[in-house]
Amino acid sequence: MFEILNKNYIGKKVFVTGHTGFKGAWLIKILKLLGAEIKGYALEPQIENALFNLIDGNNICTSVIADLRENVKLKKEVLDFQPDYIFHLAAQPLVRLSYEIPAETFEVNVIGTAYLLDAVKELKNKCNVVLITTDKVYHNNEWEYPYRENDRLGGYDPYSASKACAELVIDSYRNSFFSIKDYSSHKKAIAVARAGNVIGGGDWAKDRLLPDIARALGNDEKVIIRNPNSVRPWQHVMEPLFGYLLLGVKLNENPVRFSQAYNFGPNASDALSVESMVKLAIECWGKGSFEIQKNLNQPHEAGLLKLDINKVLAEIGWRPIMNAARTIERTMNWYKDFYNGKNADTLILEDILYYQNLLLT
Repeated sequence: MFEILNKNYIGKKVFVTGHTGFKGAWLIKILKLLGAEIKGYALEPQIENALFNLIDGNNICTSVIADLRENVKLKKEVLDFQPDYIFHLAAQPLVRLSYEIPAETFEVNVIGTAYLLDAVKELKNKCNVVLITTDKVYHNNEWEYPYRENDRLGGYDPYSASKACAELVIDSYRNSFFSIKDYSSHKKAIAVARAGNVIGGGDWAKDRLLPDIARALGNDEKVIIRNPNSVRPWQHVMEPLFGYLLLGVKLNENPVRFSQAYNFGPNASDALSVESMVKLAIECWGKGSFEIQKNLNQPHEAGLLKLDINKVLAEIGWRPIMNAARTIERTMNWYKDFYNGKNADTLILEDILYYQNLLLT
């Protein structure tokens, strides 16, 4: 796969929103190794040791620090760059924070996406656009049935609902301005990638399970977990990112066929409970303990969520290659090595090389 991606992205202009975030920093590092010319658009990293800073992101890409809601600025940066590809990751991505700032969450995730598509609409050249939403876009019935791409969209919390709304916006723009029937005239391919519960080294976000575990274990503190029985489709960050890049290749090859939505998730057996994840993480770390903290006043979060990935397996040719145990081990080793003084840029390069070798086996 790496050779296919390198052949496709080398020398290409790639516009990445959210490049200063956890997934965005990983993505621009991979794109740099693939030989792409990258322009990022995002807010300033919120913390000093953000992965973007640790890997010297300003030397990886042209970095534009601005808000997604600055529509004039956003449009200018897109049109000035004239990208071959756009990967849209910028968002307010936290469920619990969305309860504190619900209107802002909708504004960033829904209106911000519309502003980006407004800019795409004015591009004159061919452009392949991959818009990343989340596995939480589905109307969650809390059942064992894995959600397929044609299942009902919805969302209980503001974050999930905002992402479902963003998908409605995307669908409207695709139908109104980027119809596959008229591709030869507009030359814009629009696809959606749905993934979530992504873990890996360098994520320091508050109220995310693995960063919380790493912080606690790194400080010799007890790990506090809120929802031990919640089940999620955990996956290493490199899995969906390589999937997004492969989807971009497919859009470039056959835009009419692949301008649709795809789930990116682990194999069904790797959807684990929070408690199971914590136990595996502590085992990988070599020491530590956890405590279940029940808070009856905490906001609602879904208890069970699984994705059906048969469509992406069949149509895109992408598949997950790291199981849950390997994913957790790789992630915890990253944090442990980082706390022991190893350079973050070296660590991320080692992980990418490791994944590249897995692709060859």
